[in-house]
Amino acid sequence: MIIKKIKLENIRSYEQEEITFPLGSTVLAGDIGTGKTSVLLAIEFALFGLQPGQKGSSLLRNDKNKGSVSLEIEIDNKNIKIERGLERKKSVNQSYSILQIDEKKQEISVTELKNKVLELLNYPKEFERKTNFLYRFTVYTPQEEMKQIILEPQEVRLNTLRHIFGIDKYKRIRENTSLFITKLREFERLYEGQIKDFADLQKKLQEKQTIIKELEKNLENLQDKLEKTKAERNKAEIEAKKIEEKIKEKEKYEQEIEKTKIMLAGKKEIFSGIEREKILLEKQIQEAEKITFKPELTKEIELKIKEQETRIENKNKTYMEVLSKIQALNSKISENEKNKSQISFLRICPTCFQDIPEEYKKNILRKFNENIEQAKKEINSFVLEEEKILNEIEMLKKDLTLLKNEINKLELLKMKLETIKEKQLKLEQLEKQKTSILEDMKMLEKEISMLKESSFLLKKYENIYKENKKVLDNLLILEKGKEIELATIEKERELNLNIIEELNKEILRKELTKKKLLKLVELEDWLSNNFLSIIAFTERNIMLKLKEEFSKLFNEWFNILVPEIFSVSLDEDFTPLIEQQDYQLDYSFLSGGERTAVALAYRLALNQVINSLLSRIKTRELVILDEPTDGFSEQQLDKMRDVLNELKVKQLIIVSHESKIESFVENIIKFKKEEGVTKVEK
Repeated sequence: MIIKKIKLENIRSYEQEEITFPLGSTVLAGDIGTGKTSVLLAIEFALFGLQPGQKGSSLLRNDKNKGSVSLEIEIDNKNIKIERGLERKKSVNQSYSILQIDEKKQEISVTELKNKVLELLNYPKEFERKTNFLYRFTVYTPQEEMKQIILEPQEVRLNTLRHIFGIDKYKRIRENTSLFITKLREFERLYEGQIKDFADLQKKLQEKQTIIKELEKNLENLQDKLEKTKAERNKAEIEAKKIEEKIKEKEKYEQEIEKTKIMLAGKKEIFSGIEREKILLEKQIQEAEKITFKPELTKEIELKIKEQETRIENKNKTYMEVLSKIQALNSKISENEKNKSQISFLRICPTCFQDIPEEYKKNILRKFNENIEQAKKEINSFVLEEEKILNEIEMLKKDLTLLKNEINKLELLKMKLETIKEKQLKLEQLEKQKTSILEDMKMLEKEISMLKESSFLLKKYENIYKENKKVLDNLLILEKGKEIELATIEKERELNLNIIEELNKEILRKELTKKKLLKLVELEDWLSNNFLSIIAFTERNIMLKLKEEFSKLFNEWFNILVPEIFSVSLDEDFTPLIEQQDYQLDYSFLSGGERTAVALAYRLALNQVINSLLSRIKTRELVILDEPTDGFSEQQLDKMRDVLNELKVKQLIIVSHESKIESFVENIIKFKKEEGVTKVEK
């Protein structure tokens, strides 16, 4: 990776600034506090975003609500531009992130951008969810952090270096393997508990199989007995059907007897009816023969009826005339009453229009009253005449009824005389029918006698059927009992078979569990006795190789910076060991410049070890040093020329306020700060 350009907008002490980085060695020069380190922090922010625990307010300018960093870099001949924005709301957070590779530009999420950068730098994937340790210790590590790692407790420093070297996985493997072994043991205890009753289940299975054999033997015996019982029952049913046919035949005879008796009773009833009808006819014939019928008497009575009807008709005419006269008189009375009423209220003559005298009115009213009285007398006489006529008509009608009754009697006698021959013929027919019915009755009585005899012969089968029914019922009860017993045993057998099936399944499961247990035991044994040893051996060898390489490089860099009276190396925990004339010195007793030299040598050695071991990462050509000479003497400052010459990288960026360093590098970028705003001197 090569840094080409960075643009800062409202970042710390910067408002608007663009810085171009050339190849070769470059020093960022300026007084303390002018904002040199802010450029390095901005580069780190552009690449990886805000780190865990880092606040956006530490980067955004205090008096601004928005800020951004735009970084242009080159990786494998690809031009890459990264932009990140900051925005102040309740707190300062990243607002956007853009990645442009050559001409392809896309806005992506903060996390996606970090992962893309790690991918471009070819950092191991395990660093995706970690802080940017690898970048800090391969490219840019603030000098104070290098001093801090030396002063950390041994275990903390060792874990940090494991993390940086990417071999902390071996520790995780050991820890995870121990956890896995613990889990394996839990499963082993679980499986042991699950197969604890394995022998009991096998014993129970054998018992159930023995029971099944006994049940199957009982089933076979019972099945034979049931088949025999069914055969006996079938034989009894066949016999019963034969007997039932005989009984049905007897019942059929009895039904025929009843039918024949009904027919005989019908014949007897007909015979009795013929007898009664014959007696009646003979009596009617005798009575008819006694009758004397005179035709002239009929004509005489008919003539009297006509005369009587004529009289009644004439009387009705007279009655109607009287009613008409009474009605006319009633009309006359109504008319006089009406005129009388009109005259009473009349004051002027309607003809001459003169007043009518009262005397004249009285005379007229008197005349009307006389007319009314005369009409009432006539009505009374006509009413008496009406009653008389009605009585006469009633008498005439009674006489007419008597005459008609006489004529009806004569007609009846005539009819009786006319039906004597028919009755005599009917009497002869009845006699013949009587003879035929007598013959039918004799035949039916004979048939009844024969049917009774046949029925009597079949009566014995009723008792036989009762006995057979008892035997059949007993056989059915016995068969039903055996079927129930068979079903019970079959059910018990099925139940035991189900239990055996479940036992087999359970035993199979436990056998599988047992196999799993054996595999787990083998796996636990291998992990405990072999795998962990291999991992520990591998880690020790890698750490030993790293330590040897690291210690060698550390000593070489330190010897450049410090007189040869000192020698340095690393122990197994990568703790710097400083010796002077065979005496071991504690780091805290060194001078400030010596401590800086130890930290810088440690930093440069660490950088080389990581880049050599992780040779595929894309940061090998870039080194950034932040105030690497803090506390150096003039002699040590002069040695920095040799250090920089030994650093064979394409791009070296140094932050320093030491003016002497400017003579050691190829390029100088100067910074100044005026009224709280940092500017790059042109």
